Amino acid sequence: MAKTTQQRRVEDRLWELIEPLIPSRPAPRGPGGRPRIDDRAALEGILFVLDTGCRWRDLPEQLGCGSGHTAWRRLREWQDAGVWDRLHQLVLDELSNIDELDWTRGCVDAVSGAVEKGGELTGRSPTDRGKAGSKYHVLCDANGLPLHIMLSAANTHDSMLFEPLLDTNPTVRGHHGRAGRPRCRPDKLHADKGYDYRRCRRYLTRRGIKVRIARRGIEGKSRLGRVRWVVERTISWLLRFKRLGLRCDRTERTTLALLTLACTVINVRRLIKIELCDQA
Repeated sequence: MAKTTQQRRVEDRLWELIEPLIPSRPAPRGPGGRPRIDDRAALEGILFVLDTGCRWRDLPEQLGCGSGHTAWRRLREWQDAGVWDRLHQLVLDELSNIDELDWTRGCVDAVSGAVEKGGELTGRSPTDRGKAGSKYHVLCDANGLPLHIMLSAANTHDSMLFEPLLDTNPTVRGHHGRAGRPRCRPDKLHADKGYDYRRCRRYLTRRGIKVRIARRGIEGKSRLGRVRWVVERTISWLLRFKRLGLRCDRTERTTLALLTLACTVINVRRLIKIELCDQA
């Protein structure tokens, strides 16, 4: 049972990418103590919690992933070592190498989610009767592949993280053998009326990005929605990970690690799909 579940959640391609990034642990100095849980098994436990939304302490023992505390501790260890960010970067590079990233336009949006117990970067949600919540800010390419994600309190206006989201977007190298610098910005950016501010427009113009932001009181949803729907689909992909639909982790550090891992899993699935089609 543990083997079947592991094969279903931790794809071989994902493990092939992450294994070289995991820092090695020093050998134990002497006998005694429990043996360390295998890294791939720990990753299986992390993905199980991310996918099902169960509490860390409720991680099933029959999965062979150790305790929930072990999975949580490994998540934090790898976050501190920068594993999740480098993995996300590596997967984007792989997608770019096969010309799967479409930089002709990008889309940005944000979604609010409930929190279970409060914590860092939470606030009263204006869309959920003032209940405590957090907000996920997402940037994707024209195919809907998540490029970058940030976390804020639910009472943070979408436009407040507009510049930070684009400024910290990972730089992605081009196709192997293709001339030119690595890319970190799309040719054009699509956004809804929540970003219709002079500050946002000036920022895009300054960075050489074509502005396509809906104007309040002028443009309806249907016109921009014909191309902006991809980011809404990306958000729905993220919220399928039940741990993100209801935030249970109090710290920003743990939540960001799970958000980055979710984006990576989405991109790895696309990478696997394209590579299988090329092999067929």
